[in-house]
Amino acid sequence: MFHRIRKLKPFKQALFTLLIGMSVVAFWRGAWGIMDTYLFPDNYELSSWISIIIGLGILYLTHYWTRELA
Repeated sequence: MFHRIRKLKPFKQALFTLLIGMSVVAFWRGAWGIMDTYLFPDNYELSSWISIIIGLGILYLTHYWTRELA
């Protein structure tokens, strides 16, 4: 996939990169909004700690799966 992006002209590469960046930000904004609404909405501190624990757990579990990709 990346070899096709490298063949694009610099202006189109910049537009493509901008589009991907905006898509990633929009996805995470939506994910955080949903978590703020449903994951302990009345307790911000508990919601934050649970989010950190879940995130670290997912990173720990997927670390072993992604080592095979490198």
